[in-house]
Parts: sequence; structure tokens; C-alpha cells
Amino acid sequence: MIDLIDCNKVYRHDSAETHALRDVSLSVSQGEFLAIMGASGSGKSTLLHILGCMDRPSSGRYLYDGVDVNALSTGKWHLFRKKHIAFVFQNFALMNHYTVEENIALAMNGLLNSQKKKRIREAAEMLKITDTLDKLPIHISGGQQQRTAIARALLCEGELVLCDEPTGALDRKTGEEIMRAIKNLQQKGKTIIVVTHDNFVANLADRILYMEDGHLRSAQPMG
Repeated sequence: MIDLIDCNKVYRHDSAETHALRDVSLSVSQGEFLAIMGASGSGKSTLLHILGCMDRPSSGRYLYDGVDVNALSTGKWHLFRKKHIAFVFQNFALMNHYTVEENIALAMNGLLNSQKKKRIREAAEMLKITDTLDKLPIHISGGQQQRTAIARALLCEGELVLCDEPTGALDRKTGEEIMRAIKNLQQKGKTIIVVTHDNFVANLADRILYMEDGHLRSAQPMG
């Protein structure tokens, strides 16, 4: 599904250079749950942003089901991200002036109709947020906000779900509940890539990769 080949990312400011990724190669299979761990500044988030088409590598190739993502024009690159990729962020990334239902519906495009409302309610029931659908994000808890983000990812047509520290802003009990919900996305056929500092989160994955100074240093198969 995903093949990164010798990817580098260099940020330049004046005469200074920061090498965020160094010759990173990575393959991810359809339906896999992958965790990426490493210290702050090791390159984890940069890698996730490149995988999510939020940034482009300075060099190297990104193949997604055989499509050379880096060769796409800016317009097609944005459309590719919208079609194939969903995000779950630590800060939830919800629209504060939209209700929970409207936030979830953003993944489905267009006006709400009865079929979309049915799918939203089914996702909300699975994630235990049916009583929040008509509320604004500021009126619900952090755990409910994260469940809203996961419901949105579940209904996104994209098959790749990227999670950046999805439990970092939550208490342990809520974080564990959120990760069970994310694990359920994999069971529904999604490919999951999670950046995390949390061993509990990482140990739910099929495979763990470790980053250090922009390099993928080692991999640990699970099970």
C-alpha cells in the first residue's frame, strides 16, 4: 500500500539546515496497524505529515498503491489527501462552531441527508457519543471530542488513518477507551499509523518502528 523510498526532509532557515528525516524507507501493508515511537524532535511528526500529504519530502519517493504522490500537482496532491487519508490529532482538530454531528459529517461531503444521518448515528452509537450530536465541541469532554474525531475518521472514505499522539491530552482510562476505538477502525479495514510516546498505545500495534535523529533505527514485530 505505502512505500517510502530514501526520503529526506530538510528545513532551511537563513544559512541553517535542520535534517528532520534522513534516508527513510518504509513499507506499510493494507490493513496494518503501525506505531512510530521516538524522542521529541526525532522526526516522527515530520514523517506522519509526509505520509498524510501535509508536507512533501525534500528528496525521495512516496508511492501509495503505485501512485507517485510527490509527482502530483498541488491541486491533485490536496485532492489525493482528501480522498485517501483521515487524521486523528491530539488537539482533536474539530470545528468549534459546528455541532458534533456536523463535525462528523465533514468526512462525508455535501449536505446531510437521511442516509448520512443514519451512518453518523451508527458511528456515534459505537463510540458512545449519541447524546452529544447536537452539542458544540466546547460543551463536551476531551474524551468525547476525541471520539468525535474518530467517528469522523471512521466515516471518511479514505483507507489510511493517521494519529498524532491521539491520547496525549487524555487521562489514562479515557486514553485506553480511545485506543480501543482506534483499534476497531483497523478491524473495519482501515490502515492505522500512530505516532506515540505511550507504550500502551504502541503495544496495540502489529509493528513498532523507532525513530532517532531522523532515522528509522529499528523495528520490532509484535506478537
